[in-house]
Amino acid sequence: MSGCVSSSTDSSELGSASGSESGSASASLDSGASDELVVNVYSHTKEPAAGFDPLLGWGCGHVNFEPLIQSTLFKSADDGSIINDLATGYSVSPDGRTWTVNIRDDVKFTDGEKLTAEDVAFTFNTSVGSNSELDMSNLESASAINDTAVEFKLKEPQSSFIWRLRYVGIVPEHAYEKDTYGRNPIGSGPYKLIQWDRGQQAIFEYNPDYYGQEPYFKKITMLFLDKDTAFAAAKSGEVDIAEIEINNVNQTVDGYSIISLPSSRAFGVSFPMQNNTGGKSLQGDPVGNNVTADIAIRKALNTGIDRKAILDGVLYGKGDVEYTGVDQREFGNPEAKIKDSDPEEAIKILEAAGWKDTDGDGIREKNGTDAEFDLYYSSSDQTRQALSVAVSEQAQKLGIKINLKGTNWDEIYANQYSSAVLYAYSSIDTFNLYQQYHSKEPDDTYRNPGLYSNPVVDGYLESALRSSDPDEATEYWQLAAYDGNTGYGPAGDATWLWLVTMDYLYVVDDTLDMGTPEKNAGSDILGNIYEWKRIDESSSASSE
Repeated sequence: MSGCVSSSTDSSELGSASGSESGSASASLDSGASDELVVNVYSHTKEPAAGFDPLLGWGCGHVNFEPLIQSTLFKSADDGSIINDLATGYSVSPDGRTWTVNIRDDVKFTDGEKLTAEDVAFTFNTSVGSNSELDMSNLESASAINDTAVEFKLKEPQSSFIWRLRYVGIVPEHAYEKDTYGRNPIGSGPYKLIQWDRGQQAIFEYNPDYYGQEPYFKKITMLFLDKDTAFAAAKSGEVDIAEIEINNVNQTVDGYSIISLPSSRAFGVSFPMQNNTGGKSLQGDPVGNNVTADIAIRKALNTGIDRKAILDGVLYGKGDVEYTGVDQREFGNPEAKIKDSDPEEAIKILEAAGWKDTDGDGIREKNGTDAEFDLYYSSSDQTRQALSVAVSEQAQKLGIKINLKGTNWDEIYANQYSSAVLYAYSSIDTFNLYQQYHSKEPDDTYRNPGLYSNPVVDGYLESALRSSDPDEATEYWQLAAYDGNTGYGPAGDATWLWLVTMDYLYVVDDTLDMGTPEKNAGSDILGNIYEWKRIDESSSASSE
């Protein structure tokens, strides 16, 4: 799916631009200081077109990451649990509609002004209706009770609201202008932006007024390179760490190690769940598919596909098999999984439902309809292409023909309600489950692209969202996947063909000690930047 921010190649609007693109990386490396870090990492490296503004996408969205410049109310511990950052604690009212968060009283913005609850309230009130991908539509208002306490009023109870508090960076009310803040951000995080050369790099320096743990690295140069170029930069010793393509897993680079880190990034095939009755979306796009609307097709694919073979063949084993899209999460339901890699059972499912190959052409048919449908994927993504090919090849052995359509996202979105799509979902926010499986109209957003509608599942999702008890909410999230009779998982309605969860692959300078990466830190590798250090100060990736 398209990222939270996009790249730009305009001239620099902050600091002085470097003399040339080729000189951008090396110019930052010549000093050889051990406390300087050069990175090219996922999420951050998709240069923010709107600048470093959390209200316009920086740090948040369906790809969430450490914003570096701004503080957040909460952050993630190494084990993935939520812990305090600006916050010192919080409480939720019995009806789940009022959240009260207490904050520190010793925090200053980089312009010297004190951060208060007014700034927190301003940030969240301004985020409602902004371009942030974090849905704030349920926030009625935020208000400062005093300098160190903020009250959030919700329209409806929302157990997942904690994730909104986790990922939105706090901006200063006195210095925030939507049109200019992203170029000259003022924050209270561990770093401050000192230079941005558009299309090339951003340079961050340690904020000496930072209230939290002091990081070892006092300067971070963030390069905006594609993965192949970043790998070449590593081979030349020009970066300390860079994300690389999975097909480079068996490469070697002198002075570097290649590591893989788990993530929450799950790949799967969405199925149109409605029959084709000639309906259209709000944008006039076709709705419905008579093949994928048949549960036997979806069940057979979920049962017959060999996920382990796909994991090993496409991702070189760097990841895990995936059945529900949230297998790795605490709110995943093991009972929703099924036994896969069983083509004989898959064929029995198809035969029993009337899908038979009566003309011997290798494609099953039922009532004059061939077991055939299109599968769209982003042609710019090698991994999605390879996954799509693997699914198509395995489906063919079951008598199901899948036509591959590699194209751009505009065309994908225009066909998502009538054709299968190879999607990836990355967020660990439980609200995504609600958006992904709760009934909706064809509104041309990528949430619930199959237009799945099950009143029982809707009820579980609504109960989970409105619960003020985390354990109770988890139970309802799990029931939505499968309650022993129905659910969105493959043991129930088999709404998706989830395939794999992918590790992220990084090439890392051997002098770099990354501490203990956060659980599922693959897509937010800088989340524990406070723990990073050099283990051999006499040698670094930046030496000549």
